[in-house]
Amino acid sequence: MGARPLKNAVYVLPNTEQSLEDFAWLRREIAAEGGEAAVCEAGFVDGMSDADVRAMMSGAGTRREALTKAVPHKRPPRGSTWVTRRGVGIDRIACAWLIRRFIDAKAKFRFVAARGCRPPIGEVRFDMYDGEYTHQGDRCTFEVLLARFELRDRGLRVLGEIVHDIDCKDEKFGHREASGVALVMDGIARASSDDRVRIDRGSAVLDSLHEQLRRG
Repeated sequence: MGARPLKNAVYVLPNTEQSLEDFAWLRREIAAEGGEAAVCEAGFVDGMSDADVRAMMSGAGTRREALTKAVPHKRPPRGSTWVTRRGVGIDRIACAWLIRRFIDAKAKFRFVAARGCRPPIGEVRFDMYDGEYTHQGDRCTFEVLLARFELRDRGLRVLGEIVHDIDCKDEKFGHREASGVALVMDGIARASSDDRVRIDRGSAVLDSLHEQLRRG
């Protein structure tokens, strides 16, 4: 995941939402294999400064692995509020598009902090660590939604593979369109910090891309 060794048994990643997410998936994998793990935040009191850590982390990459247990599926009622983390990227943008276009046209979205969210009864979480719809096995959340709602459209399947390659960074499917889609979605994210704007602009791109993929 790009962690750097600090001492004999200590490895560190920068305290970002991406790092927290990577460690959360790793913790789930450990638990699924019968082990125990905890994710901690740490601060240095002496002997190491934040600047030292940043220099050590320079150039570190991350790699996400997901190995979660299946969650029994119960279709949410129409018009539900779907909750996800702030700062949406490719998987969450694509999921919001999929929900609105193929699952629930009246769906509403709410964006929360990555940690400490306790959604009211009736709200549905997606692409969150303990969400009803999130990474499962080696599948991204978009792929999980396709499977749970039995969406078998050819264009959606290929789009799911593209989203997987961008989000999971494993080049599992190797579609040539992935790099271009990633570039466009990164541009949308850089142009606005408003999650609703990101989803609206991303949805326009995905509408056109899906139409092209659907036609082969």
